[in-house]
Amino acid sequence: MRQFGLIGRTLQHSFSQTYFTQKFYSQGLADDHRYDLFELADIHELPALLRANPDLVGLNVTVPYKETVVPYLDELAPSAARVGAVNVIERCSDGRLRGHNTDVVGFRESLRQFFPAGAQGRALVLGAGGAAKAVIVALNDLGIGHWSVTRNPLGHGLTYDELTPELLAAHSLIINATPLGTYPQVDACPRLPYEALGPQHYLYDLVYNPSETLFMARGQAAGAHAKNGFEMLQRQAEAAWDIWNGR
Repeated sequence: MRQFGLIGRTLQHSFSQTYFTQKFYSQGLADDHRYDLFELADIHELPALLRANPDLVGLNVTVPYKETVVPYLDELAPSAARVGAVNVIERCSDGRLRGHNTDVVGFRESLRQFFPAGAQGRALVLGAGGAAKAVIVALNDLGIGHWSVTRNPLGHGLTYDELTPELLAAHSLIINATPLGTYPQVDACPRLPYEALGPQHYLYDLVYNPSETLFMARGQAAGAHAKNGFEMLQRQAEAAWDIWNGR
């Protein structure tokens, strides 16, 4: 049996198990492949999880462990070292744990399909966790200037209180890299002056459940374009599958 799974604190929002289970059935692998959800109250529980599941050969990592998982790994692939965050763990044949980051390629290639190549203006990245770090690396790859927006910027970046209509006018791409709005807390969204948005704005929400978040709905009501994170999920999952299969 080849076992895979997802670790995070709460996973009721996740589509990963459904996505990979469907993949196993479509490729005739369901008899000896399985994908499980592992809710960990603390990342300290990871070693015990691995001992209890010797068939685990690959894990995805989600909120809030993309950064705190790093000390539990034996090495980082260049993709993860570049970001400083891990969303894929490869359990090598010798038992060593190697961390990878496929969020960068997942977000970057998804963004190419959404944000026009000739669009003007910078980006605002909402959030400061592992997902936000991957977004920033992808924006750097694409040559898109950006500011980070967090509650506590610690001397760099912006706070939400600084997001004036004038500032939004100079930033046509706004990316929600926080978990705000994720099921079941669907009534939450980042604090923005949504009334300042318009058709020149593109809102990308890394959240994919629900398919339309309040962040997206409020942006669209003001005339902005909006996209959720489902395509990013698919692209990063396929990249993870390639890693687990040595491609």
